[in-house]
Amino acid sequence: MNGQKTLRKIKRFVYLISPNKIKNTNKFLFNLKNIFKTNCISYFQLRLKNSNLEYKYKLSIKIKKITKKFSIKFIVNDDPYLAKKVGADGCHLGQSDMDIVKAKKIIGRNKIIGITCHNSKNLIKKAIKNKANYVALGAFNKSLTKKVKYRAQISTLRWAKSNYKIKVVAIGGINDKNYKKLLLNNADFLAISDYIWNNKKLNPQEATKKLL
Repeated sequence: MNGQKTLRKIKRFVYLISPNKIKNTNKFLFNLKNIFKTNCISYFQLRLKNSNLEYKYKLSIKIKKITKKFSIKFIVNDDPYLAKKVGADGCHLGQSDMDIVKAKKIIGRNKIIGITCHNSKNLIKKAIKNKANYVALGAFNKSLTKKVKYRAQISTLRWAKSNYKIKVVAIGGINDKNYKKLLLNNADFLAISDYIWNNKKLNPQEATKKLL
């Protein structure tokens, strides 16, 4: 009962990540608007590893207008230059991407920089030292979006939230069956992609509503 009460107080905890591939741009943007109408999305990250820069730029301009309308933070994956060019709210970096300090100089110190820290306390400490705005921990579950190289533990999530004020985004195979455990262990946001975009039983908006 207490857990349910706690969950109801948490609003807009979803950090939505785009599908890996977008086959139909108009359909994608239509679904994006419907997902945003559920009012539980705080961040949207464009993560297209294999798309060309021109397509990502044009799509980002359209996404920026939609995220602004719904007061959602627009994050570009991997590319601080593209983030700056389209006026995104920030950029997410992996451990093999650009250094946080350099990325901040490119997009501006007032912009959001998030960094993947897997399950490493040392990487969390380094990210905080370099003034990251949030750290992403995962994968907490088996993921269909990408191959899981690192598995995260709830104990690491608890440690980060107990020792630092940094925002923590939990990632990896999160769905309507397992998301509550992460929220109850103080994850600030849940990064979700496959469950929403590739749900075999529900459309994207319906899948998102199951998290309310």
